[in-house]
Amino acid sequence: MSDAHATAPELTVEDLTGIMRSSAGEDESVDLDGDILDSAFADLGYDSLALLETVARISRDYGVELGDDVLDGVETPRDLLTAVNRSLTAA
Repeated sequence: MSDAHATAPELTVEDLTGIMRSSAGEDESVDLDGDILDSAFADLGYDSLALLETVARISRDYGVELGDDVLDGVETPRDLLTAVNRSLTAA
């Protein structure tokens, strides 16, 4: 786990949007700084490949193993935050 995340092993929505932007870019018609928690990733311009890239980056940056099962049922940023933070807590 990197020093930046050693004291607070929790992924925030701000962390997630930053990772989404750096991993898969940002659709110009979508404001990731708005209320996106319950928006479908597809509506935010993120397909399954972009989501996989985002999850791979989270795994690497936060030092947590996120298996394929983490993505089962993940349709929104809130779903992903819940799954990731559950994995971080268990780690």
